[in-house]
Amino acid sequence: MSIHVALNHVTHYRYDRAIDVGPQVVRLRPAPHSRTRVLSYALKVSPAQHFINWQQDPQGNYLARLVFPEKATELRIEVDLVAEIAVFNPFDFFLEPHAQQMPFAYTDEEQHELAPYLETLALTPRFQAYLDGIDRTPIPSIDFLVRLNQQLSQDIRYLLRMEPGVQTPEHTLLTGAGSCRDSAWLLVQLMRRLGIAARFVSGYLIQLVADEQALDGPSGTDVDFTDLHAWCEVYLPGAGWIGLDATSD
Repeated sequence: MSIHVALNHVTHYRYDRAIDVGPQVVRLRPAPHSRTRVLSYALKVSPAQHFINWQQDPQGNYLARLVFPEKATELRIEVDLVAEIAVFNPFDFFLEPHAQQMPFAYTDEEQHELAPYLETLALTPRFQAYLDGIDRTPIPSIDFLVRLNQQLSQDIRYLLRMEPGVQTPEHTLLTGAGSCRDSAWLLVQLMRRLGIAARFVSGYLIQLVADEQALDGPSGTDVDFTDLHAWCEVYLPGAGWIGLDATSD
């Protein structure tokens, strides 16, 4: 059984005089490979006098490029979408034999195609110490990923941070706190240092109140809410890109 959720996202700027609005690239359309079905999508832009071109980046994400020929006193971008929220087993996938146990190595072909997602930042003291503390004892790959994701969730306190940008992994570990994007970037860098291709992902988090209280474990949120969110995806041969959310464990 699924639930249909309608989402409305408005970004609105007002200016105290008419200004030239430069070309804008809007990344507010869910990726086509998302496991959550998007049943309808609409993008409304003001001022009405504008040109729009839909593009795709190398990862297949949709980009809306907007050009405004006239001066404007406001810029308003509104997204309306309907998504189908359904329960599925996140572990329902097949792993290639060479990737079933950590640590594993990608094939030469995989290594070549995944090169951008294996690039790492320079090592720093706190990051190096945290990396060295990760148990590398051979275990099933899924168990390893779940364990590391849980560990990071426990070690990094969630922080609602309105400042722009992403903290460095070193800063996040030093303070022991960060926003979802900070934890996601830290996890990406840890995974890459462990030889696992990883990428930073952003999107929408939709959480609904459960119809019935859980008999074992927490029931989840007390109120329906939606927010922007960030997490990490890792590439597992045979399964593809798998999401890990260190904020929500």
